[in-house]
Amino acid sequence: MSAAPPPSHPGQPAGLVRQFGLLQATALNMSNMIGIGPFITIPLLMTALGGPQALLGWLVALVIVIADGLIWSELGAAMPGSGGTYQYLREGFGREKYGRLMAFLFIWQFILSGPLEIASGYIGFAQYARYFWPGMTRAHVIAIAMTVGVVNIALLYRRIESVGRLTVTLWTGTLLTTLAVIVSGALYFDAGVAFDFPPGAFNFSLGFLMGLGAAARVGIYDYLGYYNICYIGDEVRNPGRVIPRSIIISVFAVALIYIAINLSIIGVVSWREFVPASANPQSDFIVSVFMERLYGTSVASVFTLLVLWTAFGSVFALLLGYSRIPYAAALDGTFFRVFGQLHPTQHFPHVALLTVGVLAMLGSTLSLGIVIDALVTMRILVQFIGQMAALVLLRRTQPDLPRPFRVWLYPLPLILALFGWLFLFATTDPFVIAFGLALLAAGGVAFLVWSRQTRRWPFEVIG
Repeated sequence: MSAAPPPSHPGQPAGLVRQFGLLQATALNMSNMIGIGPFITIPLLMTALGGPQALLGWLVALVIVIADGLIWSELGAAMPGSGGTYQYLREGFGREKYGRLMAFLFIWQFILSGPLEIASGYIGFAQYARYFWPGMTRAHVIAIAMTVGVVNIALLYRRIESVGRLTVTLWTGTLLTTLAVIVSGALYFDAGVAFDFPPGAFNFSLGFLMGLGAAARVGIYDYLGYYNICYIGDEVRNPGRVIPRSIIISVFAVALIYIAINLSIIGVVSWREFVPASANPQSDFIVSVFMERLYGTSVASVFTLLVLWTAFGSVFALLLGYSRIPYAAALDGTFFRVFGQLHPTQHFPHVALLTVGVLAMLGSTLSLGIVIDALVTMRILVQFIGQMAALVLLRRTQPDLPRPFRVWLYPLPLILALFGWLFLFATTDPFVIAFGLALLAAGGVAFLVWSRQTRRWPFEVIG
């Protein structure tokens, strides 16, 4: 057994190597953000409000993401360790009391929401494969998704240096795919098709608000990943500079790319052809239909392969980042110790990688709509709103903590993000809300039982 390399700074866990620079960090974020998201969610987005006015929901999501990205940037630059949110909640709310509870609840919900996000990429990959095999059954789709999951785990089962190079390679494929859509859309864009609003498209009502919330949740799903580098902060060079820059570059670059992608597709293929998504099979591979409409079947087939490449780049980046979360929790003593194990020769958290990867494969058996609503809703209270509270608390309790980056126009971004997250939560299907709250309640009970057994707060023995 070879010895693990020493940490590159005093607070870094032994065994992890700082190999990710700004290029690799931005590639990791953008591969996750672009990925398969816009290629599989445009039909769901348009279905939410019944027409191109659903792009308003996407703009609502953009405002939330920009504000939230600044929060991640300050926290990630100040505390560049593995685990991201887990670490921020633990430090912000107090390591041995409420911070333990918040961190535990985050890991508890993450065990489901993280793999669900990865599963959505597996589902999208399988849906686009249907372009080549229109007769695929539901069982075939699940089998393909499972196979992609196995390959993803196998490629990540290696040292971080080679993972960084592979991340950039996959990112290059993602950029080529999106560029092809944008250029094609610009050449053949028809404003009459793109802005073919139905009667009463902007009539304000409760139904409009609920639809706007549904569209914004799809938009948030498309953007998820702008913070992915924070989960592997221990493997980033010069994290105080690289982490915030990679987040900000990723958010604004992807915002421009998404504007172009959305307009490109609905400016060629009328939304009326794939709305509602559940009643139109071609909605599973709408970008392939887009390319076929412009260039024919042969070009569309080649492009579909590029979409599959993009989908895989997305789930690759996700599984890389998310496998580090239970690892960091285990090192902190607030999750099962086995997840803190590093591979004896390759020095990566192999138990966490396998666990998250297998759960993602199981999640790929669900429908895409259920997966998106569930994973976004479950994260709002503990992760996104919890992090805002942690940032405020850290500024008050640790004013001398080095902060290479500070939230611009503080506290305005926090206020915008808070109202945005609460709006998304309030407009979610009541069943999904009830499930999310029940999951957190069960997590609270599990925390109390575990704390009592280990005689830790609030059951610690005094004296």
